[in-house]
Amino acid sequence: MEEQELTEYSRLTVLLREADVRNLKVTIITNHKRRAEDSGNRSRTVVKSQNGWGVTYRKPTEICALKGSTVTISCTYGYPYTVERVDKTLWFTKESNNVHVDLRSDPDYSDRVEYQCENKACTLTIRDLRETDSATYKFRFITNLETGRYTGEPGVTLSVTDLQVQVITSTYRRSELMCLNRCSLPDRFTYIWYKNGQKIQGQTSNTYSGYFVDTDRVSCAVRGQELFPSPSVCVNDQTCNRVIYSDRSICAFKGSSVDISCTYNSNRFITSRFWFRPERGPQWKNPSQSEDLLTDSQYTGRVQVLETERGRSTLRITDLRETDSAQYQFTFRTSDFEWGSSLPGTTLTVTALQVHVITLTVHQSYTEAELQCHSSCSSVARLSYVWFKNGQKVMKEDALYKDSFYPGDVICCALKGHENHCSPSVYALKVPSVSVSPQSEIMEGSSVTLTCNSDAQSAVNYTWYKKNQTLLNKEPQLVFSSIQSSDSGEFYCSAENELGKKTSPYININVKHGPKNSNISVSPSEIVEGSSVTLTCSSDANPAANYTWYKGNQTIHHGPEGIYHFTSISSADTGTYFCKSENQYGDKISSTSINVQYRPNLPSVSLSPSEIVEGSSVTLTCSSDANPAANYTWYKENEESPKASGPIFTITDIRHEHSGNYYCEAWNTRGRHNSTLSVIRLSGAWKSKAAGISTAVVLVFILLSVFILMRTKRLFKQSPEAAERHDSRERVQTRSQQEEQDDLHYASVQFCKNQEDPVYSNFRPAQLETHEEDLEYATVKFSGCSAALRIQYSEEDVAALYSTVVKTC
Repeated sequence: MEEQELTEYSRLTVLLREADVRNLKVTIITNHKRRAEDSGNRSRTVVKSQNGWGVTYRKPTEICALKGSTVTISCTYGYPYTVERVDKTLWFTKESNNVHVDLRSDPDYSDRVEYQCENKACTLTIRDLRETDSATYKFRFITNLETGRYTGEPGVTLSVTDLQVQVITSTYRRSELMCLNRCSLPDRFTYIWYKNGQKIQGQTSNTYSGYFVDTDRVSCAVRGQELFPSPSVCVNDQTCNRVIYSDRSICAFKGSSVDISCTYNSNRFITSRFWFRPERGPQWKNPSQSEDLLTDSQYTGRVQVLETERGRSTLRITDLRETDSAQYQFTFRTSDFEWGSSLPGTTLTVTALQVHVITLTVHQSYTEAELQCHSSCSSVARLSYVWFKNGQKVMKEDALYKDSFYPGDVICCALKGHENHCSPSVYALKVPSVSVSPQSEIMEGSSVTLTCNSDAQSAVNYTWYKKNQTLLNKEPQLVFSSIQSSDSGEFYCSAENELGKKTSPYININVKHGPKNSNISVSPSEIVEGSSVTLTCSSDANPAANYTWYKGNQTIHHGPEGIYHFTSISSADTGTYFCKSENQYGDKISSTSINVQYRPNLPSVSLSPSEIVEGSSVTLTCSSDANPAANYTWYKENEESPKASGPIFTITDIRHEHSGNYYCEAWNTRGRHNSTLSVIRLSGAWKSKAAGISTAVVLVFILLSVFILMRTKRLFKQSPEAAERHDSRERVQTRSQQEEQDDLHYASVQFCKNQEDPVYSNFRPAQLETHEEDLEYATVKFSGCSAALRIQYSEEDVAALYSTVVKTC
């Protein structure tokens, strides 16, 4: 908004006031239309101007408040979009030559005002109201624009009043009283009445009627503001018993002196009087035990009671201390009673001076600041000050002091004449240092304390940080009751006070511990014979661990690297491997199993039984070393389709067509391997028949020999000729047998049943050479059925014996 517009509006406001226009609120609207509205129809007064500038005060805009109470005044404000920021907001009551005095810097409001401004709304709070606070309060804001300053009109009018009891009517000991104030308090307030210092129950309106005697005195207060009652009033007689304090509250600074006064009156003769603190002894209901401050050891040599005039007493306390802050009451005694009251006396607040920072500019090596010597006692502002920098007096007697301050500078202020009571010092902070306890190696699980020290004696706010993390806490010490390895890292702290903020260098915390979280990884996850395999052992340890590899009880590797490598692993490397990680603080053992996969080795085949009988069963068994375990398939040579699966192949009721070469195939996911040929061959019908003929020939030979022997015995008995014939026949027989052994014979075996089943053997027959010209056949006949005869056969035999055995069934 332009200054011209603001000026025009100010003139308009003046004209309205001169015309004494009451109960109207002026509204300037952006379309320049003006209208008046009854103040009771709206909850707030809107003041706007062109281009979006404006301030809105929330109702009521006329406030009546009690002395000593707290009041809040609120508003909202707006500005055009061209404004980038609001640089300053303030409330004021005083204006001179276009200079507006911010209440926060006005000594009359020292330590009694507070702003809360955000989101284009601002609230003013005034505590401990005084009658001098009665004024019109206005809000002003300043933006980044050169002409962007705006004051909200007409403001809020505050009236501060105290209470008084007025006797309205009085007729023979009955009176009607009213609790009055100089402005109209809201009807919602309720009142409290006191009679002779005691609360009257059930009286809540601002009027009170009752019967009173000459000694009765009455006062009133607003509920919630009981600390600020009206002065007591004698209803029927001005000589009633009463005590009236000159001040309800007094604020003084440490080291100074204060006078607390009251007036008192009684219709009885007063025998004694004194000042006391209620909390330092029994209440007035036990008057004999009230402690006179003149005899209180805390005040020895520092208190006086002055009677400058009759009915007026003054308590003077010198060399004030902060512990003197308390409520002080006066009492008197007559021959009949001791005066007492539930009404409060005078509250004394003792405060020390404080250095407040008004403005602050932080540079790399120094800080430029404007300081204020501050106290909650506004009376202090009217005195002279003394500033001290590094113990040296500064030639400056104002409440404000502006200078450049370097790290380590110490500043304080005092009242002139009370230089021994300097305010708490303000320090220009040095770079803080960090100390670690214990200073030895930090073991996991131990207690560790980090301390941030800025060498400042005044209040300093400390904050701890871990690198790349948020703040940890806001204490001078960072304590780890049981520090962990995860707490290792770089830490730093910051120290901050009124004159700026400094950050410490990093400090490294290295937590030592033995190996933990030991782990073994195997690469690749599936291990095949002949491949490259790496075992990696890792653990969390500080300092780093050394590693030892074991297989069984055998050490196979040791070193700082936890890696064990197989360039070409074999099945013999299958097993459990152990890794031991260790440092000077402990050790940890972990294990893993290595399972090497490989294709089946050359299968071996066994045959059972070793001697095969026609019609019997034959079992072939195949086995092979493999991982994973092998599967088996049986094949017959020159045939594509498998004969069987599984490690065992059984042929039952063996026949001629079963003869041939057999082999097994062992296979798994890693490969396959075939066995060598295993031969089952039908050697011809002659083998079993020859075996039977051989047996039959032997039997025939035995029978013939027995027959000849018996025959010979008879012939010897009959005639020598017969013996000779027998001997001749025996020689012929012997010669015949000798000739048969010299030649190779073949036999043919026939059965009464036409059995043509072949007989299989578990050996490879040699190639037999057959000479037809050497063949000689014999026919053996049996009268009954008998088992076939077995003939043992060897591959070295070049010729075979053929016989024909006729079995008659």
